[in-house]
Amino acid sequence: MLVGKQSWVFQQHPVIAATGVSGGPFEANGNLAKDFDILHDDLWMGQDSYEKAQRVLIEEAIQTVLQKGDIQKEDVQFLIAGDLINQITPTSFAARTAQIPYFGLFGACSTSMEGLALASFMVNYQGAKNVLTGASSHNAATEKQFRYPTEYGGQKPPTAQWTATGAGVALVTENKNQENLPYTTSATIGKVIDMGLTDPFNMGGAMAPAAADTITAHLKDMRLEPSHYDVIVTGDLARVGRETVLDLLEQNGLKMDSDRFLDCGLMLYKEDQPVQAGGSGAGCSAVVLYGHLLNQMKKGVYKRILLVATGALLSPLSFQQGESIPCIAHAVSIEI
Repeated sequence: MLVGKQSWVFQQHPVIAATGVSGGPFEANGNLAKDFDILHDDLWMGQDSYEKAQRVLIEEAIQTVLQKGDIQKEDVQFLIAGDLINQITPTSFAARTAQIPYFGLFGACSTSMEGLALASFMVNYQGAKNVLTGASSHNAATEKQFRYPTEYGGQKPPTAQWTATGAGVALVTENKNQENLPYTTSATIGKVIDMGLTDPFNMGGAMAPAAADTITAHLKDMRLEPSHYDVIVTGDLARVGRETVLDLLEQNGLKMDSDRFLDCGLMLYKEDQPVQAGGSGAGCSAVVLYGHLLNQMKKGVYKRILLVATGALLSPLSFQQGESIPCIAHAVSIEI
């Protein structure tokens, strides 16, 4: 059901029945290592390219969620997923392995919530009974495409972020009154916001206005106060973007309790890990939500969360041509 200008309400409460989360060696040394199902000790993961390694991450996450959800792939109607690499080839090649009808998404780092919103919409309106949705990123593959190969050892400014190596996939199913399982209640689809920033080493600053716009729209459409949620969590704004969003929301008349406004890019890694402003990447919000945050919900730490994944919709070509960075954010509310 459409509510307001850009939000859906899922009256049937589609359930997140199971998740699969895989990660790399840097994530294995991070804050949330215990919330991963699979962790690798090297970035190559037995492959001869980083892009192929990213495909492995997605395949592992898909296989894990099928096993944990006790479901055969033949009983899954659709796979909705994406990544950051050219023409989302790691995800498409993983879909080739999975042999599940496939929607490929590109929303940059907002892909995880774009996929969860669409999966929930499908299940809510009987377009499917079982849908897999997820997102992934690989540090070395993404750095090579958008900035410089990591082998160069190039120096980065404090505003730069560390692309997460990981994949998170969820199984969204019909609600059959399963106990202690999180379910989606609404989604707000963001608009493309471009404030004219051009620095690819300041993604948090570029994406912050999109996050503020979507959060404001969600609360207005749903007629809610920020306090309705135990926490509001952004995808990968990190330190620079998080502070900017708090300022922008206050300008919009929304006073946010900073202790209840979290960011996946600040949660994923430890203070002594050299991630500059924090984590990022399409896999960042996917692994934190489908690993840590849902585990916390099942433990009773949170009852209601709003996850707002942000994405910078630039390409290497648009950057080289001097274009600014258009950004977007999608939000999904989850309860248990």
